Amino acid sequence: MTAEAFEAQAPPGAVSPSRSSQRDRVLVVLVPLVSVLAALVAWELISRAGLISQRDLPAMSTAFRELWSLMTSRGFWVDYLETLRGWALGLAIATLLAVPIGILLGSSDFLGTAFRVPIEFLRPIPSAALIPVLFLTLGTNVKSEVFLAAFGAFWPLLVQTIYGVRDLDPVANDTGRSFGLGRAERLYRITLPSALPYIWTGLRIASTVALILAFTAELFMGTGGLGQRMNIAESFGLYDEVYALALAVGFLGIGIHFALSALERRILRWHPSQRVSTQ
Repeated sequence: MTAEAFEAQAPPGAVSPSRSSQRDRVLVVLVPLVSVLAALVAWELISRAGLISQRDLPAMSTAFRELWSLMTSRGFWVDYLETLRGWALGLAIATLLAVPIGILLGSSDFLGTAFRVPIEFLRPIPSAALIPVLFLTLGTNVKSEVFLAAFGAFWPLLVQTIYGVRDLDPVANDTGRSFGLGRAERLYRITLPSALPYIWTGLRIASTVALILAFTAELFMGTGGLGQRMNIAESFGLYDEVYALALAVGFLGIGIHFALSALERRILRWHPSQRVSTQ
């Protein structure tokens, strides 16, 4: 039944699927926007009212003006791209390692049991605790930043991949085997599509972790990027610039989130979680 026919037969006061889906889309955009605007207004009012000294908490409008001023300089964009580079390389390395290893450990009960203890031992280690070790080994360079980002992003992606592979419907796997599909073909046609939503969830979590740790490396290790720029600004008491750079990193995180969400909707358009409800 088409949406038009449903609307014609629907009782008075009933909401059609198309209108309901449109309303849901509007709410998805409107609710986060309103919450962000409310937080920014609260920031402005708290600072202007003197509840917190404007030296310690510059007004929201002041921070945005400073950010706009920074965006007109070439040096800011160089630092921005360096932070983006550290994030991208760390996430890419974590993905290239975690997904194949997760598929291997998830497909084998023996390997999963054998490596469970090392994984549970290494996973809770705070990535920032590795900074002194990286100082002594790799030094204060982009290698340390990428390693830190990759180490932190590796674990959530690995665990999600393992869970995704283990959640495979045994009936689907047996059906593929009965149709004569080999191990490699079952992996490509059955296992990976089933585990992909889990893997993508791990990727979104890992992307956030990678950005945080890339920025942390720049902040405490002095590698080039927005973190190093913030460290210098804080050292000279340039608090307007500190908050402006914090906004810049926040906007970068939001941009990454929306980009991955859009890509997820495109890649997983066949999955029920990405379909518009028609009930």
